Amino acid sequence: MTPPLLWLYRALFTPALVALAPRYGLRMIRRGGYGPGFSQRLGWLPPLPPPSPGRTRVWVQAVSVGELLALGPVLRGLHAAGAEIVLTTTTSTGRRLATERYGNLAATLAYFPLDAWPCSAAAWRALRPQLVVLAEGERWPEHVYQAERREVPVVCVNARLSDRSFRRLSRVPGLAPLVLGRRTRFLAASAQDAARLGRLGVAADRVSITGNLKLDVTPRACPPGERERLRQELGLEAGPLLLGASTWPGEEAALVEAWRHARAQGLAAQLLLVPRHAERRAEVRQTLAAAGVRSHFRTSGAAMAPVDVAVADTTGELALLTHLADVVFVGKSLAPHTEGQSPVEAAALGKPLLFGPGMSNFRTVAGELLAGGAAETVATPAALVAAATRLLADPAARASRGREAETWHARNRGAADRTLAALQPFLAPPPGA
Repeated sequence: MTPPLLWLYRALFTPALVALAPRYGLRMIRRGGYGPGFSQRLGWLPPLPPPSPGRTRVWVQAVSVGELLALGPVLRGLHAAGAEIVLTTTTSTGRRLATERYGNLAATLAYFPLDAWPCSAAAWRALRPQLVVLAEGERWPEHVYQAERREVPVVCVNARLSDRSFRRLSRVPGLAPLVLGRRTRFLAASAQDAARLGRLGVAADRVSITGNLKLDVTPRACPPGERERLRQELGLEAGPLLLGASTWPGEEAALVEAWRHARAQGLAAQLLLVPRHAERRAEVRQTLAAAGVRSHFRTSGAAMAPVDVAVADTTGELALLTHLADVVFVGKSLAPHTEGQSPVEAAALGKPLLFGPGMSNFRTVAGELLAGGAAETVATPAALVAAATRLLADPAARASRGREAETWHARNRGAADRTLAALQPFLAPPPGA
């Protein structure tokens, strides 16, 4: 029987979609790449034949680049186990990355359908999965209900609950079962996430702590020759480099002040900004022009001369460019931002870390890095200026913090193996096993 709250969700989904369409439509236009495959978002996918005997068809959904990178070891493990992978994404950048990195692993690549009843049901009829895997915070009531009515198991891997999601689900009685599902299995990224799921009424036998998949991602190697080439392309000269990783509005200006102060102290400091959303390039350009600094944007091609500030207004290059950094500031963490971006990739590369107090999406990770001496909290832009200048001037302190970051990362790996072990019971044994 269809839950009453699902009927309410269905009734409200379309009006809400219409109301939000201008906002999200503008965002899609700015980011680009949303035209091809748009019909897939309406559930119009080519029908697949029944799954082959001895193979489990697994529908894996990940929003965008970060989730897809974290899922890499799991996708490779599923493929090795003989699973037939249907991989869907939400963003155009995610789709491009899925095609580039996992085109040889996934039997089908598509966009995730809108969670409206007709769209979701049509996609389910076309794909006919036998297992659904959702990444991190992907929770779509209609999608989960379509799985439950077909008795298809749903597993949420690297499951997280942000402060905002937890508050919202706690305030409305009956909302948690609708959003979280009644039979969904959760492989939690941390003990805190597992505890929150329990407080929302998820039975203990549906929750396991498998750890954070992002800790198992091995950063691509970047030899010294390639690093020098990248610096030249960006217009960066020799000297200690401050990296603003996945920055949000207001943080670029604070980082420019940190760079300016370091230069005033006689340091040959360099600054590289990687905004979280590449389509903010015009806004970042205005910020740099107002600050009176020479800048180069990576999408303009190779720099023709040295600049003060380089901006990587591209997608999917942060991990590679982090190799160049001597100090990394993690974005979305200075007020008014409160959630924080991931510090994991920089820690894996042994980089000393700075971040603001707003790291709620990575509270456990940030706490462990701080406790281990790999990171430092900067409460204000002024504190960022002071801490960045101090680290840029002190190679020994940078090396010490970097070693602590690498130690923390090595100690916390293994989530991919635990996740694959938890998924194994849902996979059919291959023929002849």
